[in-house]
Amino acid sequence: MRVTIRPFVMALSMALTAPLTFAALSQNVLAQEAASPDEVKQIALTDTQIDAFLAAQKDVEAIVAKAPEGDKPDPKVMEQLEAVAKKYKFANYAEYDDVAGNISLVMSGIDPDTKKYVGAEAVIKKEIASVENDKTVAPNDKKEQLEELRAELKSPPCRRKSPPISSS
Repeated sequence: MRVTIRPFVMALSMALTAPLTFAALSQNVLAQEAASPDEVKQIALTDTQIDAFLAAQKDVEAIVAKAPEGDKPDPKVMEQLEAVAKKYKFANYAEYDDVAGNISLVMSGIDPDTKKYVGAEAVIKKEIASVENDKTVAPNDKKEQLEELRAELKSPPCRRKSPPISSS
């Protein structure tokens, strides 16, 4: 039975690439971290954590969509997020957020063309080459994009942003 479920889970995860990446990134904004808000605590993901993360998405997205914007997270929103995290068997929202960040790290290493994991560095290098060869982008925009991509390439993997997922 597990053999037939695995391909389904992989197909589902590929279909949810863009929503998961968006959700993971938007949830990181709400997370309260003491050291550095951009740094992801890297963990080994389990099937149980991934399944719970996928199951919690609808509830979390509903809370995040209603959350007021601002620099500091609303305590009531954080309480709701904590309750959802516990509902889906996470110890707390911080654990849920760690799982979201790690999924985002993995997703950032998937080549949008081949849909295979190649690593974040390879994806960024490919995007740099694409921007360099794009004749439709204005020179100032191209320079800015290349600077951002090169800075991202130099940053540690746990601080990298997920690349945009193309719909093609």
